[in-house]
Amino acid sequence: MIQKNTFRDSIDQTIFYAVCSRSLVYNACWEDPAVDRKALRIRPDDRMLVITSAGCNVLDYALLGPERIFAVDANPRQSALLELKIAGIRHLEFEDFFALFGKGRHADFRSIYQGALRPHLGGFAREYWDQRGHWFGGGHGKTSFYYYGLSGYVARGFRAYLGLRKALRGAIGALLEAKDLEEQRRIYDLKVQCLLWTRDIKWILSRQATMTMLGVPHPQRKEVQRQHLGGVAGFVREAIEYVFRSLPVRTNYFWSLYLRGHYLPECCPEYLRPENFTALKNGLVDSIDVHTDTVTGFLEGGQKRISKFVLLDHMDWMSSFNPQALQEEWNAIVANAAPGARIIFRSAHRHPQYLEKIIIGGRPLQEELRFQDGLALALAPLDRVHTYAGFHIADMPA
Repeated sequence: MIQKNTFRDSIDQTIFYAVCSRSLVYNACWEDPAVDRKALRIRPDDRMLVITSAGCNVLDYALLGPERIFAVDANPRQSALLELKIAGIRHLEFEDFFALFGKGRHADFRSIYQGALRPHLGGFAREYWDQRGHWFGGGHGKTSFYYYGLSGYVARGFRAYLGLRKALRGAIGALLEAKDLEEQRRIYDLKVQCLLWTRDIKWILSRQATMTMLGVPHPQRKEVQRQHLGGVAGFVREAIEYVFRSLPVRTNYFWSLYLRGHYLPECCPEYLRPENFTALKNGLVDSIDVHTDTVTGFLEGGQKRISKFVLLDHMDWMSSFNPQALQEEWNAIVANAAPGARIIFRSAHRHPQYLEKIIIGGRPLQEELRFQDGLALALAPLDRVHTYAGFHIADMPA
């Protein structure tokens, strides 16, 4: 049974909307596209709807050559980021592009922005980036784009914390340089674990203010608290320990990014590799259409049938604060899905209760769709981010 919102919940949600609706929330995607590729099995005739986020995964899917990717996000700042990346792919050489989105800084950003990028941006994106050249170094090259935006400010705060905890900073540095999983596990167990999980860190992770900066609304936080005896801090610790004890850190560009402040050529998203950048520039990027809209609003525009949906985790908070809009969204998804369409989404819950309340054509959603629980369970342990309790795959009837 879904619990009713308290007065404190309403305050938390008001603050969440006030902060996130005025900010770039994600400067990098926190969903593993390598797992998505296995789940989606993208084909040349696919028409995809993908929630944009930071656009990294949109570019990853484009490398597989689908017919069309509709990148949709209600936050125009996320659209502006993807527009900037697309302009960079089309009009920059790889070295400059990697400096911007690999290293997160470019000493000559203002010049290349004015000459090569700005003319190819839409009105909102142009106005947005006109005011934020300093995010990429502002001519002095001392900052990183990945320490701006809400999630970036959290990463910057942790980096400052490491500056005060030199032993912990050294231990994490050694962890990032581990040559194999055995060495990595040993460093974590003997050096990192005892220094990282202090009372202060646990307290910070348990604050809704921290979760808001990471784009996590309170309904998701409460779901985690209900499922994990250690609360949010316990869940995050469990996730991080799995990542650093069970998955190779040398290819884990998600966590490496925020700890370093930049990507490495050998540890970065696929779109930042030279051969893939060239493939995108040579035409694959042209499959992407960027839209600032809700999922429902976009689908009501009457596009051709969509065969693949990537819905991230936004339904968690919709289920709590706007269940009617969630029902309308699922109606639009089902009405615009191609026969046999595949839908993937993530959740703070392994078995989201809101799915039981969605009715399609008089039938429960879970009877209308075929959920591929076995495949989802097999793929979830491979996720290099590992911060979602639930990974869900569902198919429309053929």
